[in-house]
Amino acid sequence: MSRIMEAMEKRDFDRIAAKEHFLVVVTTLRRDGSAQSTVVNAGFLRHPLSGGPVLGMVLRGGTVKLRNLRQDPRITVTARSGHEWASLDGRADIIGPDDLPPGFAPTALPSLLRQVFAAAGGTHDNWADYDRVMAQQRRAAVFVSPARVYGNQPR
Repeated sequence: MSRIMEAMEKRDFDRIAAKEHFLVVVTTLRRDGSAQSTVVNAGFLRHPLSGGPVLGMVLRGGTVKLRNLRQDPRITVTARSGHEWASLDGRADIIGPDDLPPGFAPTALPSLLRQVFAAAGGTHDNWADYDRVMAQQRRAAVFVSPARVYGNQPR
């Protein structure tokens, strides 16, 4: 992805998502190929391993979304505000207590979850409490590498 495309995608998607507190619709594929959608918070940041631009989100362990992404990493994320919207298609990478890639230290997971949470507009008054809850819920960071971004901008 070129730097110009990266800047345009981040600017457009972030601008629309910010209007709705970074709440976006995430669509994954079930085993039978049907769509499963849900609402989560997401924001742009750099992939912790590749350094490339990704859309990140923190997902609770044991969810249908994570199970679907483990089977098939294809994902679509849509931000909307009023009649304006942008969708991003891509592939998801998961980094969490049940999905540790080679070379990623488990001790780095709390910091990574904080970074993703902050990129998605989150703030917290007690990071130790946040870390404890994330560990209890087996939360994972999901990173979407944009393959295609499309949408509309009403006139």
